[in-house]
Amino acid sequence: MISITLPDGNIKNFEQPLSGLDLAVSISEGLARNCVAMELDQRLVDLNARIDRDAAVRLVTTKDPEALAIMRHSAAHVMAQAILRLYPEAKLTIGPVVEEGFYYDIDMPPVSEEDFPRIEAEIQKLIKAKLPIRRREVTQAEALALYQHEPYKLEMIQDLTEGTISVYEQGEFADLCRGPHVPHTGFVKAIKLLKVSGAYWRADPSRAQLQRIYGTAYFDKKELDAYLHFIEEAKRRNHRKIGQALELFSFHDEAPGMPFFHPKGMVIWNALLEYWRMEHRVAGYVETKTPIMLNRALWERSGHWANYRENMYTAMIDEVEYAIKPMNCPGGMLLYSCRPHSYRDLPLRAAEVGLVHRHELSGVLSGLFRVRAFHQDDAHIFMTPTQIEQEILGVLRLVERIYSTFGLGFHLELSTRPKKSIGTDEQWELATGGLKSALAAYGRDCKLNEGDGAFYGPKIDVHIKDALGRTWQCGTIQLDMSLPERFNLHFVDKDNERKRPIMIHRVIYGSIERFLGILVEHFAGRFPLWMTPVQAVILPMNDEMVSYAEEVKARFDAAGLRTEVDSRTESLNKKVREAQLVQTPLTLTIGAKEKDAGTLAVRTLDGKVTYGVSHQGFIDAVLDNIRRRALTLDVFPTG
Repeated sequence: MISITLPDGNIKNFEQPLSGLDLAVSISEGLARNCVAMELDQRLVDLNARIDRDAAVRLVTTKDPEALAIMRHSAAHVMAQAILRLYPEAKLTIGPVVEEGFYYDIDMPPVSEEDFPRIEAEIQKLIKAKLPIRRREVTQAEALALYQHEPYKLEMIQDLTEGTISVYEQGEFADLCRGPHVPHTGFVKAIKLLKVSGAYWRADPSRAQLQRIYGTAYFDKKELDAYLHFIEEAKRRNHRKIGQALELFSFHDEAPGMPFFHPKGMVIWNALLEYWRMEHRVAGYVETKTPIMLNRALWERSGHWANYRENMYTAMIDEVEYAIKPMNCPGGMLLYSCRPHSYRDLPLRAAEVGLVHRHELSGVLSGLFRVRAFHQDDAHIFMTPTQIEQEILGVLRLVERIYSTFGLGFHLELSTRPKKSIGTDEQWELATGGLKSALAAYGRDCKLNEGDGAFYGPKIDVHIKDALGRTWQCGTIQLDMSLPERFNLHFVDKDNERKRPIMIHRVIYGSIERFLGILVEHFAGRFPLWMTPVQAVILPMNDEMVSYAEEVKARFDAAGLRTEVDSRTESLNKKVREAQLVQTPLTLTIGAKEKDAGTLAVRTLDGKVTYGVSHQGFIDAVLDNIRRRALTLDVFPTG
């Protein structure tokens, strides 16, 4: 008798061994049709795996979170099988599941996206055939014989030193794999190949260059269509494309990974910093600035030389080795140590927008999202142990105010002590307890990442969500017990004893460059009025109105607005279209009628036109919108 315990606690008994599919059928035919795998004693296995002992079993259906990854892994095998049918000379390497789908690295003649329809047609034949996917375990010798003509598979097999090797077979195709997989190829219902790129075998530039073919798959075509729509929308919002079209920033071979900001980009940059400074003044921060280059002795003292040297740019000056700072923290420690501190000085909140440099590999550079030179909106808060909760709570509230201004939602993740760490158990308990107390007082759900903290202290990471629902880790709040000790920082307590301060590292924008890139895509280039480089373009109806339009512009500029006059000899309709293409929020048309009445015709990006808006009414409405940092435009008063 075999007893199977189901997740709801029910027990089903069977006279003889059975598979997961047999178990599913014994419950219902509908359940069996939707099962893709099973969890056998907390281990994911194939649905046709044999159950020959008492066990706890959970059937994994297409609705369960693990199912999509299992099916996508099978989809990678189906794609590889289709490619081998079309390109028999191709040699397979590996085909893992990634966040949004899967890929397979293959040694084969170059392919392009133009070849995808042919490959997808072959994939559909395999899906319709509903080929059973079976697991077979072989010895290393058997595997070597099976893959004697597959050099990459042979290399992987030779790296395995113990145990049997699992092979998954579907029709004529067999692949090395741990599994599990769906029962047959028909489960791969909605599949799409996305792109192809180059990749080196085992990421080694001295090895063969492979074709990395990406794809994605879903159980439902509607879900696939929704994802493809998301991809197209993401392409439309690509910050590099928009940044070029709006003349915000550029990159040049003379400084790889180091962005150049154009005048219009600097308007947005300065708007972000002005807002940041205003919020920090209100929150009780002082602003500091530290040098961009400091000597090796400092980086050895901070620990960066031993742990981060390969990412730092260095130079010899007067026979002393220096490094351009990859982080602002050590300079902040020197500032704190400039004078004695009393407990009455604490908390001390010191903020710095510091330019840092990190040597990122050229292959990972990605627009503003991954650069080698960027500005961090750092702050270091020095405090007593009793102030941890209130200071963390203050940072969380500041984070919420700033992100909400941009219409960005966020969630929090708390990471606790890792296996390798410094500090005493008492210090870690105090620090972690302070973060947890602050989060409880804040009253917001928080995901717990056990053991994922920094080696010097626990941390809270802030993940923002943009208009497409993508998440980005920008803000972080870290408690540090290491640097105050390394730099021998002190304060004098009320009992006149020297004590060690506890320090918070925190950023909100994170990298200002990266945050700006996120905002470009979040707003799709349609920035709120307070951020946009040109808030209004004035269009004179004819040449006779140009000088008057310049007078109106002068009045608006004097009031603090950012305006331009388009006096080109182009048609009015063309100038309106071009203003909207560069996302100018307000297009103001002036003709003889408007001049006589002292009014404007105001067009917004949604195509709506308001006639008869007075100059002062327009100024007041725009300035009020800017003052409130509103996300949307308001209705303009007429008359």
